[in-house]
Amino acid sequence: MAEFFSTYGSLIVSMVLGALLGLSLYLPLMTGQLSLASPGFYALGGYIAAILSTKVFTSSSNLFPLHLLLLEMLIAGLVSGILGLLVGIPALRLRGIYLAIATIAFVEVLRVLSLNLEITGGAVGIFGIPQPFQTQIEYLWIALPLLLISMILFYRLERVRVGRAFTAIREDELAAGAMGINPTYYKVLAFTLGAILAGIVGAISAHFLNTWNARQGTFDASIIYLTFVLIGGSRTFLGSVVGGMVFTALPEVLRGIADSGLFPSWLGWLAQFLRDGRLIIFGLLIVIGTIFFPQGLVTPDIFKMGKVKK
Repeated sequence: MAEFFSTYGSLIVSMVLGALLGLSLYLPLMTGQLSLASPGFYALGGYIAAILSTKVFTSSSNLFPLHLLLLEMLIAGLVSGILGLLVGIPALRLRGIYLAIATIAFVEVLRVLSLNLEITGGAVGIFGIPQPFQTQIEYLWIALPLLLISMILFYRLERVRVGRAFTAIREDELAAGAMGINPTYYKVLAFTLGAILAGIVGAISAHFLNTWNARQGTFDASIIYLTFVLIGGSRTFLGSVVGGMVFTALPEVLRGIADSGLFPSWLGWLAQFLRDGRLIIFGLLIVIGTIFFPQGLVTPDIFKMGKVKK
């Protein structure tokens, strides 16, 4: 068992963090908003944790104090939430593809800023971020409770007035407005909550990865996170959790298949494609998935079928 966790501990923690990032993108989708800004807030949270832990919260002990990591997560969530509010109010006047383009532009602005600011380390980034745990699998002490708490909150959210207002706006914004629901308020609320969650995950990831640079928040990341939600399932939060875990693990599975020796030499190009063609595969999955599984692999109907059988 110890050998298993030593080998796959990093992948298991990455899967949990991927599920949390899927949830951060699912929140604006609950109101029907195709926002791709999560990588920007994720990168921002990571930079906040990286700067604080290397320049402000310096410690003489071997392990970075856990309470300071929790404080960084709180600060990253607050700053991301405030920025999400400032960006969301004007951006959420847009709809559909126009909102997607605006949020991609936001991610690019943050990326260019991080490349040119001295405090973010420029193109090189920030190295040597201190570790609060001795092994990577121990990050589950932080990531797993955060995921479980988030899932409980999402479960409750889908059953209370706020969550139902989100769903009503997603189904028909004009009808929701006619029923007295303020679409702008709820759309900004969902966008801001998603930004807070992405910022908190970024703070954990900065320590987990030990280094942080501008590649953490790019357009490529937007496509990957979108795959988590669209293919996993955009009608229930469990789809984002399953999608985040499966598609975080998928590149490692494909790399294992490519390195397994199953492919003869004349199929070497296919093995190389499985190793390096992650974004192409994800793009194909989005196209195929939206055709054959428009609501994703995990849908609310699955749970209804289970109740009928009982």
